[in-house]
Amino acid sequence: MPRRTPALIAAAVLLPLALTACSTPAGDDAPDAGRTDGRKTGANSDGFPYTVTNCGVTTTYQAPPERVVTMNQHVTEIMLELGLADSLVGTAYLDDRVLPKYAKDYASVPVLAKEYPSYEQLLAANPDFVYGGYATAFAAGDGRSREALEKSGIETRLNTEYCAEDDTPMDTLYQEVREVGRTFGVADRAEAWIERAEAENAATAKRLANVDPVPVFAYDSGDRTAFTAGGKGIGNELIERAGGTNVFADLDKTFGDASWENVVARKPEAVVIYDYGSTTVAQKKKRLLTDPALADVPAIRNKRFAVLPLSDAVLGVRVPAAVGRLAAQLHPAAETAATAP
Repeated sequence: MPRRTPALIAAAVLLPLALTACSTPAGDDAPDAGRTDGRKTGANSDGFPYTVTNCGVTTTYQAPPERVVTMNQHVTEIMLELGLADSLVGTAYLDDRVLPKYAKDYASVPVLAKEYPSYEQLLAANPDFVYGGYATAFAAGDGRSREALEKSGIETRLNTEYCAEDDTPMDTLYQEVREVGRTFGVADRAEAWIERAEAENAATAKRLANVDPVPVFAYDSGDRTAFTAGGKGIGNELIERAGGTNVFADLDKTFGDASWENVVARKPEAVVIYDYGSTTVAQKKKRLLTDPALADVPAIRNKRFAVLPLSDAVLGVRVPAAVGRLAAQLHPAAETAATAP
């Protein structure tokens, strides 16, 4: 998986982040005539100019970007959740299927490449803004660095999961959505989503108030070593909010490699399998269940597996619902009690 190799993740984590932004409040005046997304543009835009610092890059927007390319699924879904499909002139790199509620809008957007588009493919779409989900979206070696795009007159944003420095990834998610909403002149939509997300997280926490946390090993991929969720990033917080404890929370990365010996030593009671790509969940389960070295791991011995699409476990709008789905798999009795009449 080139987009999430440990070296690139480590480099991305070193990027500074200022999660503050300054501008005047967004207004509620009528949108420009002819627009279908409810936004205003140009000199009629309220809340502009808007200045934001994102992963060390400070940008002042005089008006919302109008021609956007998204790279990586979770940032595409942020745009679609905020009703910004009409702004998208291209997209790339799905890990799995977009959510059904986004399918119609997603189908209207040109797919520039199965994985990352080349610099030339990006320019051909004539964007004024490129939004990347992982640091590898802006790989300098592929000619897509943020600096190179800026020289071509293209503004950029990197999802903040890999450059945030705090220990509250859910708050980072709220800030990500808030800043994207401000950038595109739909601050009210962003705040409405944040309010719903906070309520959904609170409801899940209430259901799990009396459960004992389950030691969890997140299995992304790997054969010689286990590629897993570390203690940084939304994946770790997702496990904790779902009533689990990440047995590799001491790994100071969002994703990283762990030895199988450590998997055995830490005795996880459940395995969360990330579902994406060409390796199926069934194949991942088989790899774990047929490894003699793992036979005495409680989760393997008891065949206790949970499954999440990878897009649920990265910094995007799926996370609050994903917390609830994982909680239901780790603590089915609590879920049953919560829905009982």
